[in-house]
Amino acid sequence: MKKVAIGVACGALAVAAITFTVVPQVHDYVWPQVKAADAPVPPPAPGVPVTVGKVEAKDMPVILTGIGTVQAYNMVLIRPRVDGQIVKVNFQEGQEVKAGDPLVQIDSRPYKAVYDQATAKLETDQATLANAQRNYDRDAQIVASNLAVSRQQFDNDKTAVATGQGLVDSDKAAVEAAQVNLDYCDIHAPISGRLGVRLVDIGNIVHAADPAGLVTITQTKPIYVTFTMAQEHLHKIHEKQALSPLTVEAFGNDNATLLSTGKLTVIDNTIDQATGTVRLKATFDNADERLWPGEFVNVRLLLQIRKGVPTVPAQTVQEGADGKYVYVVKPNDTVERRTVEVADVQDGMAVIARGLTAGDSVVVDGQYRLTDGARIRVVPAGPKAAG
Repeated sequence: MKKVAIGVACGALAVAAITFTVVPQVHDYVWPQVKAADAPVPPPAPGVPVTVGKVEAKDMPVILTGIGTVQAYNMVLIRPRVDGQIVKVNFQEGQEVKAGDPLVQIDSRPYKAVYDQATAKLETDQATLANAQRNYDRDAQIVASNLAVSRQQFDNDKTAVATGQGLVDSDKAAVEAAQVNLDYCDIHAPISGRLGVRLVDIGNIVHAADPAGLVTITQTKPIYVTFTMAQEHLHKIHEKQALSPLTVEAFGNDNATLLSTGKLTVIDNTIDQATGTVRLKATFDNADERLWPGEFVNVRLLLQIRKGVPTVPAQTVQEGADGKYVYVVKPNDTVERRTVEVADVQDGMAVIARGLTAGDSVVVDGQYRLTDGARIRVVPAGPKAAG
């Protein structure tokens, strides 16, 4: 057994020796050197997606804005001027009427009786006066002929004529007063306009002292709009108004729907010291009746027109620590941050007083990722710039 073990051990050592001799020697591997010029150049960073537009030269209005109230050109509350019962109504609510059209009739019989009495008394006194005048004329002829007529009789005749004349004059005044009251029974429209809601129905007793009235008439063609402006604008408004009447536009609550166009007609003669505002009034033809009394409207007062001024969409102008600025697009697809002066903003367009000229390319949308000198990529106006 010992010989066998020794033999196995010797065989293992021989195999190990043979294995060791056939394994090649490993040397350190040296990687090939690559020159810097042969290294791949990384692609340029993609530009910031933005929307670009052109600075346009436009005629832009200089306007002042305010809140106005529509007022009727004329407004009348129809009231009775005599007491009585309403026997007839000659109109429909909301109807347009002309000056002189009949509206309401009050029972005129009591006033007709008073008129007839006054007329009868006038006729009686006129007859008495005529008789006194004949007596006076007869006695005057006798006196002129030196016939026997007492001086007292002549004076009495003269007094009777004067008294009769006074009674006749008084009767005429009574007849005129009775005629006036009789005419007041028929109520007519004093102005042309549109009627409101009927306040009293037929059959009711009305009085001249009733405060409610019968119906209202408002004249809406033309019509007024009153509004206020800050006092610092007064001198400019007065200066432009002296040259020619200023145009006033009335817009609806959305401040986009133009209701009507009129002219400034009145500048109030005082300034409200409590609010520092001046009251103005504009007149509108209102042929289509788009303005209604009592309505609130947005008012734009046009002072002048700026001719051919550079304009950009309002969102183009950004606000920074140093003031307002825009990003101007350069030919190499980079941007330049440029300070601008904005004269006014009207209807979403900014009027540039300094810093831009017509034809300049500017960034309209997507500025929030830009810096001075940044590279851009122009995208259509519809899609928003994505990060």
